[in-house]
Amino acid sequence: MFQGSMVALVTPMREDGSLDRPALERLVNFHIEHGTDAIVAVGTTGESPTLDMEEHCEVIRLTVEYVKDRVPVIAGTGANSTTEAIELTRCAEKAGVDACLLVTPYYNKPTQEGLYRHHRAIAEAVPIPQILYNVPGRTACDMLPETIQRLAAMPNIVGVKEATGKVDRVRDIRSRCGEKIDIYSGEDAIALDSMLIGASGVISVTANVAPRLMREMCAAARAGDVARARSIDQQLMGLHKNLFIESNPIPVKWALKEMGLIEGGIRLPLTPLSEQHHATVRAAMKAAGVMN
Repeated sequence: MFQGSMVALVTPMREDGSLDRPALERLVNFHIEHGTDAIVAVGTTGESPTLDMEEHCEVIRLTVEYVKDRVPVIAGTGANSTTEAIELTRCAEKAGVDACLLVTPYYNKPTQEGLYRHHRAIAEAVPIPQILYNVPGRTACDMLPETIQRLAAMPNIVGVKEATGKVDRVRDIRSRCGEKIDIYSGEDAIALDSMLIGASGVISVTANVAPRLMREMCAAARAGDVARARSIDQQLMGLHKNLFIESNPIPVKWALKEMGLIEGGIRLPLTPLSEQHHATVRAAMKAAGVMN
């Protein structure tokens, strides 16, 4: 249903932590001008854990408004409460998004049966297309391929963002699910290798900073031009690595501030990028050609 470079968009904030609506519109236009294939609003990179329900829904609504149907919009609507996830997903559907991205419930560590029932309940409650999101490094909860296979039978579960960092996991899901759902890499560093074995694209942090190159890399990979895709990916490898030198989205928000696209606002418990890492991230930006 979706493919290519899909940016896991930051939520721009002013220095006091309040939402920066003009900067959000600026970011949306920046991505469309540079070829980003889809925009993912209010995921983990969008600081969803520290937005309240009203803010969460507002950012979704504003993103749809600013995009103006130029590219698909996918809204992060996952929660560790099934009822809250349903409420957020209904909010996103009302706002007019094209799909929702639902992270596995974090902290409460459900069983595989619990994961199945959680996502089935949301899919049954809200008919909008839904993408599963498995990121055990942040949730302490790993949705196994056999559970994804069960959920793929739901008609409106259309994809999975797989962020274990293991290419073999992508291969396993593809083997089990075939063409029933699309697979999206949730790890920039292995996005290319994932696409070469069947992933449809990447939901990317790096794309915040280097949208055109990420889009070109994905397009080359999907076209079978492996040499070009690897060349671009190598240019981006410093960003793939160093945008995670501290917890996401700390480094990427610092990078976007350096590019003049946003202010430096970020909400506690996250803090601005430590000064000791500034030179490292700046060097990765220069290598990618997004900073002189």
